[in-house]
Amino acid sequence: MSESKPKIISKGIGRRKSAIASVRLVSGDGRLLVNDKPATEYFPGLLAQGKYEKPFSVLSLKKYSATVKVHGGGPAGQLDAVVLGLSRALSEIKPDFKTALRQAGLLTRDPRERQRRMVGMGGKSRRKKQSPKR
Repeated sequence: MSESKPKIISKGIGRRKSAIASVRLVSGDGRLLVNDKPATEYFPGLLAQGKYEKPFSVLSLKKYSATVKVHGGGPAGQLDAVVLGLSRALSEIKPDFKTALRQAGLLTRDPRERQRRMVGMGGKSRRKKQSPKR
């Protein structure tokens, strides 16, 4: 009795800030593993759960499971990267999936990045040094 690996149906990469998530979709019962942990354990809370389940709920799907490897960034950036990766992987399966996900705003990559620190700004990116009064 050798355990065979499930066949990968689709792949997707999501990025947000400095977080990168690589997603693999397989046929299954709708479970989501993030870095070998259940998604409810990796991203606790109801808000996070609603966010990473949104691509599946928009398409009303339960027949795909996903494994995700995510690194870099913080929890919020990683969560957004996972959602984008899931949406991209689902959009590769059927063209009508892509239109539904696009209308829900799940296929748009958020381009906002951290602003670099500026020279002469006292160590911060937007702060100015205090000017003398006299």
